[in-house]
Amino acid sequence: MTGSPYICRFFVPLCSSRAQMKQDNQSSQVRQIDTLYSDVCKIIETSRKNAVRSVDFCRVQMYWHLGQRIFEEEQQGKDRADYGAYLTKSLAKLLEPEYGSGFGVRQLEQARQFYRTYPIANTLRSQLNWSQYRRLIQISDSDKREYYELESVNNSWTARETERQINSMLYERLLMSNDKESVLAVARKERIPESPAEIIKDPMVLEFLGLHRESSYYEKDLESAIITHLTDFLLEMGKGFSFVARQKRLLIEDDEFFADLVFYNRLLRCHVVIELKTGKLTHQDLGQLQMYVNYYDRNEKLPDENPTIGILLCTEKNDTVVRMTLPEDNHSIHASEYKLYLPSSEQLIDEINEVKKFAQNKKKED
Repeated sequence: MTGSPYICRFFVPLCSSRAQMKQDNQSSQVRQIDTLYSDVCKIIETSRKNAVRSVDFCRVQMYWHLGQRIFEEEQQGKDRADYGAYLTKSLAKLLEPEYGSGFGVRQLEQARQFYRTYPIANTLRSQLNWSQYRRLIQISDSDKREYYELESVNNSWTARETERQINSMLYERLLMSNDKESVLAVARKERIPESPAEIIKDPMVLEFLGLHRESSYYEKDLESAIITHLTDFLLEMGKGFSFVARQKRLLIEDDEFFADLVFYNRLLRCHVVIELKTGKLTHQDLGQLQMYVNYYDRNEKLPDENPTIGILLCTEKNDTVVRMTLPEDNHSIHASEYKLYLPSSEQLIDEINEVKKFAQNKKKED
C-alpha cells in the first residue's frame, strides 16, 4: 500500500488541519496580547491622569493654606489700612528668591482672595486646578461663580475651556431664554433640560473657527471649519450633543436634499438638524429647515424619541420675520445668530438687553 494515493489523500488534509490549528492558536495569542496591551495602557494613562490631578489639587490646597495664613496675620493688624499690602509685599520679597515667581505679590493676593471666597477647605473640588480657581475667584456674582464651578466639574472642562466659557458669557447667554433658578438647577444636577430653549444659545460664539469677519466665505467653508473644530463646536453647543452626519442626504421621491449638519442630543432625546447661512436669515431658509425637520420626524425618529429640533445659524436675523413665518406654537425651529469673534462684555450685555426687551414686548402683545 506504500505510495497509495489514498494514504496521500488522508495525510494532506490532516497536515493542513494541524497547520490551521497552529495558525488559529497564534491568532488567538496575538488577540490576547493586544487586549492585555490595551488594558495595561488604560491603567497607565488613568494612573498618570490621577497623579497629575493629585498634584494639581495639592497646589490648590497649598494656595488655600497660604491665603488662610496671610488673612489670619492680616487680621492682627486690621487697625492699619495698609497692613495687608505691607504683608504681601514683604512676604513676596522673601519667597520669590527662594521659590520662584509663583509666590509674587499678585499670587499671594490671589491666595488671600481664594481663601476669602472659599473659606471652608472641604468645599474645594479636587477636579479643579489652580488656574480654574484663579479665574473663578474673579467672578463677584456668587450664583454665576457657582454655575461655572459646577459646569467645569460636570463637563471635565480644562482650564482653557473654563476660561473660554466665562469669556464668551455662557451663563448670561443661557439666562436670555431661561430663569436663573432653572440654569443653576441643571448645573446642580437637580433636573435635566426639558426644552430646546434651555440648551440652545443665541448668539452662538464661534471664534475658534478662525474665519475672519472681513473676508467673504461660503457656507461650505463654515461647515468645513466646524468639522475641523468639532470638539470646540460641541463645547459651544452645550450639554448632551453628539455628532451624527455632515451633508445628510434626504431623498424625497425623486428629489435630493442635503442637511448641513445633524446632531443628536441625549438629554432632549431627539435629533438636531442644523442649517448654516452666511448671510441674513430669510423666510425661505426657515421653510427649508422646517421641511428637513418634518422629514426626520416622519422617517428617522423612533417612537420613544422626542420631535426633531431645527437650528438655523445665520449672521443676522429679524426676530419679527422669524415669529411671523413660524406657527405660534412653534417649539421645533430655532434661529440663532453666530459671531466669528469673541464679543466684548459690553457688546454681549447690549445684545442680551435687546433680546430681553423683545421678549417683554412679545409678552405684552400676547
